[in-house]
Amino acid sequence: MGLRYYDVESADGTRLRAWTNDADGAPVLLCNGLGTNPHAWPALLDDGCGVRVYSWNHRGVGGSERPADPDRVDVHAFVEDALAVLDDAGLQRCPVVGWSIGVNTQFELASVHRDRVTALFAVAGVPGGTFASMLAPLGVPRFARRPLTVGTARGLRTVGKLLSPLSTRLPIGHGTATVLRHSGFMTRAADNEAVRRAVGEFMSTDVDWYMHLAVAASKHPRLSLSGIRVPTAFVAGRYDVLASAKDIATVARKIPHATYTEVPGSHFVTMEHPDVVHAELLHLLGRLSTAQPGTMET
Repeated sequence: MGLRYYDVESADGTRLRAWTNDADGAPVLLCNGLGTNPHAWPALLDDGCGVRVYSWNHRGVGGSERPADPDRVDVHAFVEDALAVLDDAGLQRCPVVGWSIGVNTQFELASVHRDRVTALFAVAGVPGGTFASMLAPLGVPRFARRPLTVGTARGLRTVGKLLSPLSTRLPIGHGTATVLRHSGFMTRAADNEAVRRAVGEFMSTDVDWYMHLAVAASKHPRLSLSGIRVPTAFVAGRYDVLASAKDIATVARKIPHATYTEVPGSHFVTMEHPDVVHAELLHLLGRLSTAQPGTMET
């Protein structure tokens, strides 16, 4: 087994860099965090993980093309990309994993294409209204969160062309990874090598383009959860400054029989507590054998 990259064409002709772990096991679609990469999920890159993952890099990130129309970078475009990956893999329907903004993508996919989704595993994210969920552990009032975070993203998009020549060339070694693990943005529980590889690849994206993606993602509204009838599980980090654990727990209570697991971690729980996150994923997949046929309420 090994990490394998390949190309997939989305509905609007944008070429995506897709990837799979080629493992033996149940197939799942991974809607990853915005601009992130496979190395943020070390448990899924283990030979014995028991799950075959199909995923892709976001538009303009990690070998995926920027679309001809630069505005086609919102969550709806990401859903089209998810469908392209599913179709290329020959998967009519399967469980969908999401992390961070990927939670927006997976729930939008489940809402619009309910026949393609058999389960939802959501990590460190909420299904819409994401930017209003940020900064909660820092004590920022809810009314100020979205204006502050979206305003920051817009500002960085403006100056990004000046920052990118420096940021994309920054060496990300073990020392840098150690500093990040002790920064409070993530916790020291993360594996140093996983952080180094994930952050190193993440930093290859131009700042202005990444913030362009972020601003587009910020427009995704809260979704109605009343129709969800597939097995669903949520994992949250107690100290997550990018997705409030309290908000994630509230969402979980709105979905019948959804489970909620909170771990002492940050937004990067997949690197801090990979075994716990993976165990919860396998538990959800085990629930599929007893679930009733069908996916979403009509």
